[in-house]
Amino acid sequence: MQLDSSAVAAGVGLVALATIGSTNEEASARARNGERGPLWITAQAQTKGRGRLGRSWNSPPGNLYASLLLSEPSPIERAPELAFVTALALRDAIVAQAPALAPQLGFKWPNDLLLAGEKCAGILIEGEVWPGKTVSVVIGIGVNCAHHPPMASDHALAAATSARQQAAPFGENAVLFPATDLHAHGAEVTPEQLFTCLSATMCVRIAQWDSGRGFTGILGDWITSARGLGEDIRVRQGGSDKTGRFGGLDQMGRLVLEHPGGGVEKISAGDVFPFGLRRGRMMPSRRVK
Repeated sequence: MQLDSSAVAAGVGLVALATIGSTNEEASARARNGERGPLWITAQAQTKGRGRLGRSWNSPPGNLYASLLLSEPSPIERAPELAFVTALALRDAIVAQAPALAPQLGFKWPNDLLLAGEKCAGILIEGEVWPGKTVSVVIGIGVNCAHHPPMASDHALAAATSARQQAAPFGENAVLFPATDLHAHGAEVTPEQLFTCLSATMCVRIAQWDSGRGFTGILGDWITSARGLGEDIRVRQGGSDKTGRFGGLDQMGRLVLEHPGGGVEKISAGDVFPFGLRRGRMMPSRRVK
């Protein structure tokens, strides 16, 4: 792995590893030991990769696994905004390496990048406040360059739905939302190529964000490529589902859910599914475009 020259000039560091449990855990450990960053941790493979809500993230060689450690990037309450910043930087990097994919890339709230309606990348933001009020934020990124996990079986999905369970029952190699990878769409982009480009686009988007002062512009750029906007969606929070129309985002990046019977709810966290995602496959009439 190599940093782009613009990232080096900005004082960004890099630790490139072969195999590790989790790049996020490694970045957090270094923060506990006094590392200030900005510092990238990359790995060719992870043995304990994870996503949101403690879910396993299947991490075989061939994909990109990277975490960026930042110190004092913003007040801690604004750290979740970095999911939108990172999503834009990821899209920018992929488009730079594979321009033909640009029309097929879009965002799934709150932190996934979609390719042709299927998940190709995920983002995990974790923040901690250390003694002395020092704030550290770790941005975990996983991109399916050459591989992607299979969809959960109909039987497993039906069982999980009836039990109101999350993705964990399917194991680390199955997912609730359909996934894909860059190679499957004809993009021969290696993790090394993508990372070098990403190290540059992250600098650009973080500068645009400006510790939260530029978040309005970030949201404006994000919403232009949002998937499901104006459509019926299902939002899963813990063990319950809510349905309604995806009305957009508020100024804090919360999802605006318009209920069928009237009324609006603003949601800070949850899993969003197109209304037609049923029993492990996307229904053609409702496929996310």
